[in-house]
Amino acid sequence: MSDPAALPKFAERYAKAWCSQNPESVAAFFAERGSISINNGPRAVGRTAIAKEAQAFMTTFPDMIVTFDKLELRPNATAFHWTLIGTNTGPGGTGKSIRISGYELWQIAQSEGHFDSAEYERQLEYGIKTGRGD
Repeated sequence: MSDPAALPKFAERYAKAWCSQNPESVAAFFAERGSISINNGPRAVGRTAIAKEAQAFMTTFPDMIVTFDKLELRPNATAFHWTLIGTNTGPGGTGKSIRISGYELWQIAQSEGHFDSAEYERQLEYGIKTGRGD
């Protein structure tokens, strides 16, 4: 994200996705082969696996609210700080309410650049304004 103002908006939308009771809306924030690991657990790789992780929380806490608390820029990641509030009323739940804060470390895993290679080669040979009717 090259626009500094875009990251907080992204974080707000991400927190709302966790509140949606729609696990696919959480998974949609990740790259197709992105991953999430919760409390150093095994990595859930891919959107289907990420949705499964989100579904587990959504089932456990049907009234779950996740708030976006702050972003913290770190040298190799951005920390997304959140608070989860909910009542454990899912199957086998205790009926107890929780309020717990934590964070996710976000990293951009890869970039794939694309451009018109034929046009690139043409411009290297002829420049910008020749060969296009300019």
